[in-house]
Amino acid sequence: MNNKRIAIVTGASSGFGLLTCMELAKNGFYVVATMRNLEKKARLIEQAKKVGVWELVEIFPLDVTEERSVATFRRKVEELGRVDVLVNNAGFAGAGFSEEIPVHEYRKQFETNVFGAIAVTGVCLPFMRLQRKGRIINISSISGRVGFPGLSPYVASKHALEGWSESLRLEVKLFGIDVVLVEPGSFHTSIWSTGKFITKKSLEDGSPYASMMEKLTKYLEKGERGYEDPLKVARLIATIALKSKPKLRYTVGKGVRLTLFVKSLLPWRLWELIVLKKLK
Repeated sequence: MNNKRIAIVTGASSGFGLLTCMELAKNGFYVVATMRNLEKKARLIEQAKKVGVWELVEIFPLDVTEERSVATFRRKVEELGRVDVLVNNAGFAGAGFSEEIPVHEYRKQFETNVFGAIAVTGVCLPFMRLQRKGRIINISSISGRVGFPGLSPYVASKHALEGWSESLRLEVKLFGIDVVLVEPGSFHTSIWSTGKFITKKSLEDGSPYASMMEKLTKYLEKGERGYEDPLKVARLIATIALKSKPKLRYTVGKGVRLTLFVKSLLPWRLWELIVLKKLK
């Protein structure tokens, strides 16, 4: 392991995180696959053995929102002695309409998607800085660039992650560290099933937003048929990890670039009509 490049991936129990661990290991990285719940490690172990990289993958417990867990993770990084790539992937998606979402649910969303990434990065940065090289890859979303009704917790957290990543990239560039944002569109992962919460009020018949919440849910469920293979994102992340001069942003997924381009051109009034029409 002493001669291996070391990559750390958060949220590695499923989806982008699990597949990214496989792709990085296949490219020669020693991968520390972190996850909050070790009871979910079986799938990662099975996949690592299947593709022949199990000897390059180490599973480590990490709850990015819990100080003691992050402190234990810090000791692990000190033991490793170096970090070449950090993939901040841990996250979930919150849904509901703002009027009905308690502030504590917004806090919960930000604790994982934003503050969790900041905490883990804070552990790894000193090692990268002393090495004079390193790569921090933050998994954002098209939702970090485009708002959508009924998804404000998730959208707000990804917008925050984008702003922080821009600032961080400018702060650490002189130390040979690159900060990169990966912005996927819609892919088959657990973020819209086990990975989400919907505030109960927006589902109740007495809610003024109930009909919109129902339409939103149907819109998301209908769209699942066109979701892409998450392996595409994992392979992109591995490619970025190996690039000599990566860009700040990488969009990935059908229609993502077109959506961002159209939004940049249209006046807000027209953009608003297009978005709201989707929920009719």
